[in-house]
Amino acid sequence: MRLTVDQTRAIVAAAAELAGDGARVRLFGSRLRDDLRGGDIDLLVECPQAVERPVWLATQISARLQRTLGERRIDVLVIDPSTPLEPVHRVAQAEGVVLQA
Repeated sequence: MRLTVDQTRAIVAAAAELAGDGARVRLFGSRLRDDLRGGDIDLLVECPQAVERPVWLATQISARLQRTLGERRIDVLVIDPSTPLEPVHRVAQAEGVVLQA
């Protein structure tokens, strides 16, 4: 996994603050591959409670992380129990790694 401990802590903290303490964050995509370089940070934020505006929440988390981690591409998906799962959500759940602070 190509994230530092400080980056992981910042991601988990931002998700907890903006999405609630029960939110779980999964890293998926190219950052899981140690043999690659660069690439964006792909995150799936799983919320146990309903999210009124998931796209807005994803934008808030992404903006917070860009300020904290520096200018890099960060893609955030947010799902809650009522979200119809798309293929990208299923891949993120199946292959993603849950981040812990």
